Amino acid sequence: MKTNIILSGVGGQGILTIAAVLDTAALSDDLFIKQSEVHGMSQRGGAVQSHVRISDQEIFSDLIPEGKADLILSVEPMELLRYMPFLKKDGWLVTDSESFVNIANYPEKNDLFDQIKKHPNHVIVDATEIAKKIGNSKAANMVLLGAASAIIPLSEESLIEAIKKLFQRKSERIIKLNLEAFAEGKKVAEGITDLATHT
Repeated sequence: MKTNIILSGVGGQGILTIAAVLDTAALSDDLFIKQSEVHGMSQRGGAVQSHVRISDQEIFSDLIPEGKADLILSVEPMELLRYMPFLKKDGWLVTDSESFVNIANYPEKNDLFDQIKKHPNHVIVDATEIAKKIGNSKAANMVLLGAASAIIPLSEESLIEAIKKLFQRKSERIIKLNLEAFAEGKKVAEGITDLATHT
């Protein structure tokens, strides 16, 4: 088993938090993991991406080659399209529907969605709106992780424990909020085929 995941978005959207949850959960499930990331530390709103590779055998490179990503999980729809060349033919796209307009010539939302919908395996989630209803729009990243969890080969238990561990220094309310966001994302994406059937 080997799964290649590209996480994308812009600074401040919690991409590296998703990566940390995946890393922690994979180690709990006794799997090998490699992760690399590119981000402008001081640049909120700048592009952020992370390659996460999970396997039951040793992994030698932390970078995913073009055409080899099983999943692109994006907290921003335009950022998702940036990494399309990396996606496998039968890979999955999961993105928030909420745009982060950080450039003057940002494309029309419908044009973005039309491009995403050309790919048969796609899930567009109104993650920011779901997170707002729960009580914190910053939890949109956990909504998206929940939505993608059916196509990530990690146990739900290990993902939940990883979320608890990652937010343990925060308040109980923040832990609960992020767990609720994960659960709501899972509900939205019920019915997604398990990635294991593709690998």
